[in-house]
Amino acid sequence: MSGGMRLGGQRESTADLATGIVEDAQRLVRLEIELAKAELKEMAIRNAIAVGLLLVALALLFVVLLVAGPVIALVLLPWHWEVALGWGVVYLGGGALLALIGVKLFKAKPQRTMDSMRETKEWFSDLTSSPKR
Repeated sequence: MSGGMRLGGQRESTADLATGIVEDAQRLVRLEIELAKAELKEMAIRNAIAVGLLLVALALLFVVLLVAGPVIALVLLPWHWEVALGWGVVYLGGGALLALIGVKLFKAKPQRTMDSMRETKEWFSDLTSSPKR
């Protein structure tokens, strides 16, 4: 068969076949993208629920540490006010340390993005102000 193949009793040219293949490939790519989006959305929801459950578990363990620890120490040790003072100092010291670390880590501006934007502005300014050759 020259000039094309017979599909469904009709002759199709090579160009028509190529067009059909390209359209099918495009449709397949679109479907693959839609599948990936749906799967990623489902995975994100499932992972968000998992992270939420883990955070609640961590919060409960933290409450045990913060509340049950001092209560047990107060019950077991005879120096109640000294134990309470000790736990208070530990909490204040821990809170102050965490606050200092948080302040040090806090960033108010996306510095790399701002540096990149400044470089782009300078480059564009140099490009538009340079004499034409």
